[in-house]
Amino acid sequence: MRLIVRELRREEFKDAEKIWIQYRGQKADPAVERIFGVFEDGILVSTARCTRHPDGLEMDCVFTPETHRGRGYARLTVEALLSSCGETPIYIHSTLPLISFYTSLGFSRIEEKQMPQTIRDRFLFCFGEMEGCNAIPMVRS
Repeated sequence: MRLIVRELRREEFKDAEKIWIQYRGQKADPAVERIFGVFEDGILVSTARCTRHPDGLEMDCVFTPETHRGRGYARLTVEALLSSCGETPIYIHSTLPLISFYTSLGFSRIEEKQMPQTIRDRFLFCFGEMEGCNAIPMVRS
C-alpha cells in the first residue's frame, strides 16, 4: 500500500466532493479553499479543508470514509493542513466526541464570541448554543 499526503490540485476538488457526499454533501470553492488529503494507492481516502474567510481561517471537512477509518488518515491530513496553513490561528467547530482528537493537535476550546464573526455565522442556526448543536468552538494559535 502506497500513501501520499498532500494538498489537492484544483482539478482534484471534484474527488473531495465525491467523498463529501457521505459528509453532508459539501462543495469545494477553489477561490477561497485549500484541501488536503491522504491518497491510498492513488485514491483519495481522507480530507481536510482550510477556508479563508474575511476575518480568519477555518478548518472543516475533516473526513475519512468508514472503509478507511482507524488508520490515522485524519491525523495525517490535518497535520498536512496545519503545516501548510497554520501560521495564523485556525478555527474549527469540533463535534463533542472529537474534542480530544483536536486537542491532541494543538487546538483549545474557546467561547463562541471569540470566533471571528464570519466563521461564527456559519452556526447561526444554533442560536448561540453551539454545544446544544454538538459543536464546540476551538482554535489553534
